[in-house]
Amino acid sequence: MKLSEYAKKLGISYRTAWRYFKDGKLNAYQTHTGTVIVKEDIQSFERKVAIYCRVSSLENKSNLESQKKRLLDYCAAKGYKVYKVVAEEGLGINDSRKQWLSLLKEKSINIIVVEHKDRFTRFGFNAYKTLLNNEGRDIEVVNESDNGKEDLLGDFVAIITSFCARLYGQRRCKRKTEKIIKELQNGKDIQS
Repeated sequence: MKLSEYAKKLGISYRTAWRYFKDGKLNAYQTHTGTVIVKEDIQSFERKVAIYCRVSSLENKSNLESQKKRLLDYCAAKGYKVYKVVAEEGLGINDSRKQWLSLLKEKSINIIVVEHKDRFTRFGFNAYKTLLNNEGRDIEVVNESDNGKEDLLGDFVAIITSFCARLYGQRRCKRKTEKIIKELQNGKDIQS
């Protein structure tokens, strides 16, 4: 079948199918007229879908379970076969969440489904989406926020929280350093 038909049946854009062809991911050839013919059966290209759920604190653990259920129901309705479920507790501004990073590194996952953009990350969502799209992968957001004020307010709170955490960390570090210097001057053993 033609590459355009293949893309339509798979539910992907022609550009993504072309990228798959160029990367050698398809059993296909190009005719002398430039038409790309795909030899593969659609079943051989199975999209691996992962869902990602996140809450900021363990106090919201019940929300984590309900978020997971809603995303599984969404994937079932779309006909997605869920390959992996990732649920974790951590701040959206924290870019070193272990499970989130492992999900980004796992190249076999084609689609990452999240409930809201801020569940994936507070900042740089479009950059992550662009980078994943360049790899032939995608992030699918179930509930796009209609109210820009909510996003702006959430981002503002996240920035303030981040700066407060850094400020308190610096103060704690300064007090600890002063304590060590004082103990050294007094000739006592250093206790950490």
